[in-house]
Amino acid sequence: MSLTEQLFKHKIVAIIRGVPEEKADDVAEALYQGGIRFMEVTMNTEGAAGMIARWRKRYTSEMFIGAGTVLNEQMAREAVEAGAQFLISPNVDEGVIQCGLEAGVDLYPGAMTTTEIVKAWTLGAHVVKVFPAGSLGTSYMKELQGPLSHIPMMATGGVSLDNMKAYAEAGSRAFGLGGSLVNRALIQEGDFKGLKEHAMQYAAAAQQL
Repeated sequence: MSLTEQLFKHKIVAIIRGVPEEKADDVAEALYQGGIRFMEVTMNTEGAAGMIARWRKRYTSEMFIGAGTVLNEQMAREAVEAGAQFLISPNVDEGVIQCGLEAGVDLYPGAMTTTEIVKAWTLGAHVVKVFPAGSLGTSYMKELQGPLSHIPMMATGGVSLDNMKAYAEAGSRAFGLGGSLVNRALIQEGDFKGLKEHAMQYAAAAQQL
C-alpha cells in the first residue's frame, strides 16, 4: 500500500506545532496510542528535524512522520535528511515540490484557489491541502468537486471532531488537524492519558467516514 493510500485509510494527519521538545515524545506516544498514524512536525517548531528523525526510528513502519510548514527548498532538504516521509506546506512552492519528487517522498502542498489547486496537482502533488478550510467552509470544498474531483484533497485549518464528517461528505479525503486534536491545554498539564483518549475519539470518528 502506498503512503497516499495509507493516508486515505487513516484520514488524519496530526499537526505538531510549537510543542515543547521536552514534551514532544510523550505527545507522539499519546497520539500513537490513541490511534493516530500520521504526524506532521512543522518546521517552525523548535527541534523539528530531531523529532522527525527520532520518531522515524522509534515508530519505523507503525507511524508515518512528515514535515509541515515547509516554505522553501532548504527546509525541504532539511526535512528529507531528517527522514520525513511527506512534505506539507501552506502554499504551492515549485522548489519544495521538486525537492520532494527527487527524494521520492509524498507531497501535500497547500492551496486555496482552483488555479493553485490545479497547479499543485500538475507539478506533482499526491494530495492537495485545501487551506484554510475553516474560512472557506464545506460548501467551497463541495463546489471544488465539480471540476476538480480527480484531484484528491485534504481539508486543513478549522477542521474538528464536530465538522470532520461534513468535510468528508463535501469531498475531503483526509484532514490536517492541529489544535483541535493536539490539545495544547492537555499538553501543558502533562495529561497524556487525556490526550490519548482525545485522539481515540478522532481516530474512531475518522474510521466511520
